[in-house]
Amino acid sequence: MGAVIAPSILSADFARLGADIKDAEAGGAALIHVDVMDGHFVPNLTIGPAVVRAVRRVTQLPVDCHLMIEEPDRYVAAFAEAGADMISIHVEVARHLERTVAAIKDAGAKAGVVLNPATPLETLSEILPVADFVLLMSVNPGFGGQTLIRSVLDKARRLRAWIDRLGIATRIEIDGGVTFENLDEVAASGVDIVVAGSAIFGSGDARGATQALVRKLAAIAEQGRRV
Repeated sequence: MGAVIAPSILSADFARLGADIKDAEAGGAALIHVDVMDGHFVPNLTIGPAVVRAVRRVTQLPVDCHLMIEEPDRYVAAFAEAGADMISIHVEVARHLERTVAAIKDAGAKAGVVLNPATPLETLSEILPVADFVLLMSVNPGFGGQTLIRSVLDKARRLRAWIDRLGIATRIEIDGGVTFENLDEVAASGVDIVVAGSAIFGSGDARGATQALVRKLAAIAEQGRRV
């Protein structure tokens, strides 16, 4: 199975959020990605559990909540109760990472850990076997529409090799600067979930843009099977 597309609603039109999500879902999206920012850990302020609850009402797809916040332990349960199926937290802020990962799982969600571009993979050495997924930021978090930091693709390749060597099922997600043009490079890094925001919701045709990305990933996966 190849990588899947997770549209990020950070770039959606919030005046028609439900319709945008439906369009992305119709285009073949596998997840809906929700960026939660607190204005402290990152220089932006976005949404909370109420919007996640609204997203949950309009889609049957898994809701993937990326918590870019300084005190994730205080809010994990609230996001899970609102309908998050996946919740990821940053290693840069989680003082007791294993405890927080366990709390996410206890709340009924898949638990992910997130690395900023300059945070080394080695910080995952103790948590990797128990994390359901790792989210690699390929831009510095805080704003949509940034340019992909290509050095993160090598980081993804090294993480893929590490996971395969351990023989574990941890998935790799990448978020930031993904476009139709660089999707080949991104997919070749061995990731499982590709987050795309501006490339989908900034296109003026969320359904068509999602469909194009999904089809390209499918073609890349098919080509890989033939090699």
